[in-house]
Amino acid sequence: MKLTISRGLQARCVASALAFFALAGLAVQAAELKYEARLIWATNDKKSPDSKHKEVDPEIRKKLDTLNLKWANYFEVHRKQFSLAKGAVEKVAMSDKCSIEVRDVDGKKVEVSLIGKGEQVWKGTKLLPKGDILVLGGNAPNSTAWLVTLKRVE
Repeated sequence: MKLTISRGLQARCVASALAFFALAGLAVQAAELKYEARLIWATNDKKSPDSKHKEVDPEIRKKLDTLNLKWANYFEVHRKQFSLAKGAVEKVAMSDKCSIEVRDVDGKKVEVSLIGKGEQVWKGTKLLPKGDILVLGGNAPNSTAWLVTLKRVE
């Protein structure tokens, strides 16, 4: 027995299959979480010695102020946005001497390693819901510090 399928039915089957795979692709993309990392220089000086550095935006300033840190001023050195799939690891270079390694644990928690001058400075796992900001840091010369903020944006 020979089964024949009309051209119209074939076209509908192909269109349905293409739609299915397109939606599956969107589901995979939706599973990726988006993050923003910033390298910040903390100081009591009123200006940064680098004119490219701008004062941190009010959202970051508000977060830093809640930590009662000893510095009066914070300048953004570098900002990097990246996506992270569930279970994936991303190494993000913030400068020649500073990077972070971020691993998604379960879509809600991240494991973060802060690396300064090639050495791991801090490693921990934190709950990081959308909009929350994680602040990590280390000492620098002349009573200054470098900080890295990590925020989940989506």
